[in-house]
Amino acid sequence: MGGGEFSFHYRPEASEPTPPLFVNGEVRDTLPVSDRGLAYGDGLFETITVRGGEPEFWSRHMARLREGCARLRLGEPDFGELNRETELLINGQRTTQNVDQGIVKIIITRGSGGRGYRAPQEPTPTRITAFHPWPEIPDSPALDGVKARRCDLRLGQQPALAGIKHLNRLENVLARAEWDDPDIAEGLLCDQAGNVIEGTMSNFFVEREGTLLTPDLSRCGVAGIIRSVVMEEARSQGIALEEINICYEDATTADALFLTNSVIGIWPIRELGGKEFAISPTTRTLMDRLETRRRGERSP
Repeated sequence: MGGGEFSFHYRPEASEPTPPLFVNGEVRDTLPVSDRGLAYGDGLFETITVRGGEPEFWSRHMARLREGCARLRLGEPDFGELNRETELLINGQRTTQNVDQGIVKIIITRGSGGRGYRAPQEPTPTRITAFHPWPEIPDSPALDGVKARRCDLRLGQQPALAGIKHLNRLENVLARAEWDDPDIAEGLLCDQAGNVIEGTMSNFFVEREGTLLTPDLSRCGVAGIIRSVVMEEARSQGIALEEINICYEDATTADALFLTNSVIGIWPIRELGGKEFAISPTTRTLMDRLETRRRGERSP
């Protein structure tokens, strides 16, 4: 799987335990109330799709986790243990539940550090790995597109946290609470200047006159794994690509729109702000290219 130092390589013996959850390598589902992830959202997480018994884009997730830990000064994660625990979780589901598709969530917090914002000089991070069942997602969002809306909440700008997947997702939580219409699949989040940054759970792409545009995430937002793969595939296909500020009004006059994340892959947007959008040939091409990459990730 993957390449380089983050390749997924561990293969457990059949006799090893197969739990659904590890906390610091132990089979348990509790944390100290003093954990700073609970108290302050002081940590990071990764959501990794598992298909065919293999985690997709493992090396990319681990590289982003490493960057996030460095930026938050959490120290170097134990990638060997993350590799081992993830394989045990997947193996457990395959042998006990006959399940080879799901989601592995990895959480790294700064650990316990007493009351107050001042972080311990030498933290002892908490490492959590857990397996979650695959959500029931119909084919229609990918085939026919989804309806999206603009959220009222505006994202704050903080370059020190931009791009990484930190635990404090209150903006996303509040934005997602703005609607309960089941026909609306996603809400778009703008920054204080009115530029679209991302969805509550996804990254955002715009197609205009043959050029693919995606928001600049240097001030806020999460740099998604599938976003990076789609950008690579666009360039490989000779599709012009720019990371720029995209105001909401420009998004509603685009030729095509789509969303990405590790679970949904690519979802075209068929309706936004009362306007309907066609699913472009470029979007379909990128959907096919992404699926090819995902199959390649699962190849021996």
